[in-house]
Amino acid sequence: MSFWATVWDNVRSIGSGLAVAFVINTTAVASYYIPSESMVPNLLVGDRLFVSKWPYGYSHYSVIGNPPLFSGRIFEHPIRRGDIAVFKTPHDNKTDLIKRIIGLPGDTIEMRQGVLVINGMDVPKERIDDLTYRAPDGEMHTVRRFRETLPGGKTYITVDLQDEGQADNVGPFNVPEGHYFAMGDNRDNSLDSRWPSSIGVGFVPAENFVGRAEFIAWSLSGEGEWLNPATWLHALRGERSFTSLRIH
Repeated sequence: MSFWATVWDNVRSIGSGLAVAFVINTTAVASYYIPSESMVPNLLVGDRLFVSKWPYGYSHYSVIGNPPLFSGRIFEHPIRRGDIAVFKTPHDNKTDLIKRIIGLPGDTIEMRQGVLVINGMDVPKERIDDLTYRAPDGEMHTVRRFRETLPGGKTYITVDLQDEGQADNVGPFNVPEGHYFAMGDNRDNSLDSRWPSSIGVGFVPAENFVGRAEFIAWSLSGEGEWLNPATWLHALRGERSFTSLRIH
């Protein structure tokens, strides 16, 4: 085989690999790194998770680079209350955020003394054991955990850092058609739909959704040093690997 034929063969192989990766990332799954504490206790800084793109259908935000190929969603399916979802923040339509979907189109959402209220009904909130974890600054934090049970019986865990937080008494918010209401599980440390899009999230248009979080692949505490492989195992949070993020 000639030199140029070999070069062309290699270029074609690389191009085919990139094309396959592009199709998989656009239509099937993508991975995301968690950089903030807004979804503690279910997601910690350093978690690497996989997000499936087909459950909600596709918008141009599903495509790498977000090219404006079309508007709206194709093969659209309803987004379920309780899902942990990735979406583009309405503020700039570029930044990826991950929150839990609390309000569906037509819902009325409010917070009263730290209790979530959906369509006039309090969401049951049960105190459970505290969580102690290492924060990115290296400090150990202990936070209060609560179990919330949504209409229909789906449950998940939230944390409450303080009584009478800034967003513990807000609303009511009437979710418009074609939009959703998203909240962080860390109720006192999350800029979400309780805040207007100028400083938080506001209502999330259906078009902005990228996909549904499925499971944590692995998690690093941040204690390791990239240039020192001997520290990598110490930094690995093995107990979080392959943790499902779905609720039923």
